[in-house]
Amino acid sequence: MINKDLSTLELLPKRHWIALGLTCLFVVALLILIPVKQELERRTFAYQLPLPENTLQETQQIAGPAWNMQSIKPGDTLAQLFVNEGLSAQLLYQLTQTEHGASLNQLHPGDKVGFQLDEQSLQSFRLEKSLFESYEFVKTDAGFESKKIVLEPDVVETFAQGSIDSSLFEAGMSAGMSNNIIMQLASIFGWDVDFALDIRQGDNFSLIYQEKYLDGEKVGDGDILVARFENQGKTYTAVRYDDNQGYAQYFTPAGLSMRKAFLRTPVDFTRISSRFDLNRKHPILHRIRAHKGVDYAARRGTPIRAAGDGKVIFAGNKGGYGRVLILQHGSSYTTLYAHLQSFGRGVRVGKRVKQGQTVAYVGSSGLASGPHLHYEFRVNGVHRDPLRVRLPQAKPIDPSQKENFLHYAQIMVMRLESHIYGDYFASR
Repeated sequence: MINKDLSTLELLPKRHWIALGLTCLFVVALLILIPVKQELERRTFAYQLPLPENTLQETQQIAGPAWNMQSIKPGDTLAQLFVNEGLSAQLLYQLTQTEHGASLNQLHPGDKVGFQLDEQSLQSFRLEKSLFESYEFVKTDAGFESKKIVLEPDVVETFAQGSIDSSLFEAGMSAGMSNNIIMQLASIFGWDVDFALDIRQGDNFSLIYQEKYLDGEKVGDGDILVARFENQGKTYTAVRYDDNQGYAQYFTPAGLSMRKAFLRTPVDFTRISSRFDLNRKHPILHRIRAHKGVDYAARRGTPIRAAGDGKVIFAGNKGGYGRVLILQHGSSYTTLYAHLQSFGRGVRVGKRVKQGQTVAYVGSSGLASGPHLHYEFRVNGVHRDPLRVRLPQAKPIDPSQKENFLHYAQIMVMRLESHIYGDYFASR
């Protein structure tokens, strides 16, 4: 009888086996979720923040004269804007003496101001610093009163996935992702994947990220919460985690930092025009000269990022290298950036820089056939291939938080996989 039952099971269609496997997966997920209920309650995954009672939209619905809204342009001053509306400097002074009057002392291009006039008498004035923060000054019998209006957006989670045919940007846009989220994704995996060299057709990604809405309209992006990137058959998974001090980092599901001590590539989304080659023929000198670095072809003025935290030990001209920047990272590592157009603001010898900080801009100074970055990586003074050298790892998750993180990461990865495989089976 047992053998007969086993034979019957062997005859089941493949899709039945898949369905059975998925059922087991969700049962395991349920068992995992139970012991971490408190953690789930502390970390809300899909949530909406309530709007304050006195929102800007409600203010706009109050009956009264129409608002004359203007965007601040470079060179604009509030004093001149008041004059343009036929209002006195004395009136502006009254606004600055209210509770939130100090907000009028700093006006920036892109801010918006609004006048609500009644027979050339100012009834209300508004300063909008952003979609989420504004100040309103309302006329009363005693003069003017002010209030600060802060809007909290609805934050919702969005799942996206895509497969790369030509570039990460094109695949991300096709998946409905904004430029900001695409750049976040590249930044998270930028220590492991060289987006100028390593990308192949068929590489794929999936992620859960936040979007912000006001009154049903998208107004911005939040953070990527969990993401997966498959590059040349190797899979990388990253989970965002906020520690007890509120500092957020990305870790592997095992608690290792996604961040390395050095970036793999100091410029974004460029192509490699020349690799590390000790027998390369120089394109201008036309003789064999060792090429002890990597050349990244990029437009003139493209920002160059510091590969790691360090100190500037050279910033000047160096023969055929043209304009050069050299950074010291600890006692063993140095990175060199050559053929520069210019240095970043405040970058000079003795200054400390942070990983990812813009330290220079692509140019063609020195013996260069065109604009590009020549990048060298040295360990104890010896040149190493920047594309192949093993990069030292940053610190893993703090041991005191590791248990909580492992539970949280397991849940987030399962949520991501439920989207991936849910979509996969829904399409069969």
